[in-house]
Amino acid sequence: MAEAEVRGRRARGGGGAARRAERTAVSVETARYIERNIPNFEVLTEEALEIIETNADIILEEVGVNFVDNPAALERWRNAGADVTGERVRIPRGLARKLCSTAPSRIIQHARNPERTVEIGGKSLVLAPVYGPPFVRDMEGGRRYATMDDFRKFVKLGYMSKWLHHSGGTVCEPTDIPVNKRHLDMLHAHMTLSDKPFMGSVTEPSRAQDSVDMCGILFGKDFVQDNTVMTSLINVNSPMTFDDVMMGSLEVYAQNNQACILSPFIVGGAMAPVSVMGTLTQVLAEALAGIAYSQLIRPGAPMIMGAFVTSIDMNSGAPTFGTPEAAHITYGAGQLARRLGLPYRSSGSFNGSKLPDAQAAYETSNSLNVGLMAGVNFMLHSCGWLEGGLVSSFEKFVMDADQLGTLHHLARGVETDENAQAMDAIREVGPGGHYLGCAHTQANFKNAFWRSELFDYKPFETWAEEGERDTMTLANARVKKMLGDYQQPPLDPAIAEALEAFVATKKESMPDAFS
Repeated sequence: MAEAEVRGRRARGGGGAARRAERTAVSVETARYIERNIPNFEVLTEEALEIIETNADIILEEVGVNFVDNPAALERWRNAGADVTGERVRIPRGLARKLCSTAPSRIIQHARNPERTVEIGGKSLVLAPVYGPPFVRDMEGGRRYATMDDFRKFVKLGYMSKWLHHSGGTVCEPTDIPVNKRHLDMLHAHMTLSDKPFMGSVTEPSRAQDSVDMCGILFGKDFVQDNTVMTSLINVNSPMTFDDVMMGSLEVYAQNNQACILSPFIVGGAMAPVSVMGTLTQVLAEALAGIAYSQLIRPGAPMIMGAFVTSIDMNSGAPTFGTPEAAHITYGAGQLARRLGLPYRSSGSFNGSKLPDAQAAYETSNSLNVGLMAGVNFMLHSCGWLEGGLVSSFEKFVMDADQLGTLHHLARGVETDENAQAMDAIREVGPGGHYLGCAHTQANFKNAFWRSELFDYKPFETWAEEGERDTMTLANARVKKMLGDYQQPPLDPAIAEALEAFVATKKESMPDAFS
């Protein structure tokens, strides 16, 4: 399998001028996707897991799920042996789990730059940016509706971010482009401004087909049919409702061998029970039904079990993030996904704060670390999320993207080789000495400790002389530097021209629609 680590460093040359040039050169380096060398954290006993699985089967058989405005889906379920009454589908015990068994346990998503191809499943963790906010925020413009220019800037920042493996999808919703055409511009941006993997459109089945067709231009039609080149988000209308738009998009992607994240969208207490066990039961039932349906479309279609779960503030009704209840559900859903043998999507830089402040940092840190320890394989929203998902923040994007480096280093685990044991250093220094100048420190100091590229580690006097800048101010400066340093990754001119022609032809074929 292709390595996903981009080696963007310039070759070393002789002399001081060459070394200075190397230090100031723009280096676009992407760390390889995470492969955990640490155990997953599991909160549920075997008995609890069996109770949840049994109750989920009971829900599917006795309560059922709705497939609305989708006669073809109802017919597929009827032919598979389900009891269909109106739009309610009741699935016999064991059928959904049997259907899910044909979905692969690992997915290779190819990038147009093969060195950035990722693996989703097993011990891997792929990090992707925020998805879906209609608003953006930065220090200069404050909170405002997102534009296509904002979207392109986020794609560039994602491409430039070392610890981010994936370009994502709707990193913000560009409201200055007609609804029926903006997916074309968004996909074009991901395909041309970055060479990392990306997500397709799910806002209407024909737009999912446009995504497949554009990938046919970028990768080649035959390659797309034989390989996964997109991962797209299919949300369940919890509780237990599958609408025709989401399912129509899933049908397109499954037919074309493209991966989908089947993700219940849960706000505990509103869209699911307030209890952890009750919520996990509903999450599993919804995931089983949706993933099973994808296998009715095409056995072996690549699927990821998702769980977007948060709690609710019972005073205001607002969603809350980084809570212990959400952590329990994230851990538990990971155990359930692994028992199904499916890749797992959950967690992110979740927070409810209006600014990238202490609340945002605490809640985000809780959520990111839970995701790592829960065994998440695909983490959408890993950077940039603000205000409960309503806002994509430029400053928070780079703050979060910087902190994703801690997940990489934590996931490495503890090395135990001879160098890590450091016995030579302990013998060299002895009692009462220090390790700053010893041979072991000199050999290892460059890579011994993870170091933020954003935080201020300077003495107070230097910090004061430089304007007493807080983290958001430093992040604002980093956004500007990254965008100033951005260089577009090369793309075959014939492919670039064909993509532009496709987008132009599609746009000309239909009138603008803003709803």
